[in-house]
Amino acid sequence: MNKEEIKELSTADLRERLAEMEKDYLQMKANHAVSPLDNPAKITADRKMIARVKTELRARELAGK
Repeated sequence: MNKEEIKELSTADLRERLAEMEKDYLQMKANHAVSPLDNPAKITADRKMIARVKTELRARELAGK
């Protein structure tokens, strides 16, 4: 999912995806602590994607005021 796709989604969809992404991210971190992942760079990529979604949600919140 890139920035254009994030901007096209509705706010409700973004919040739903954010909750799902955060849950997956925490599960991945826990799994990585027990046994190494094949691609540990995915943890960083997921964290950055979560930040992008949060940034878009905040921008929409500020634009709505």
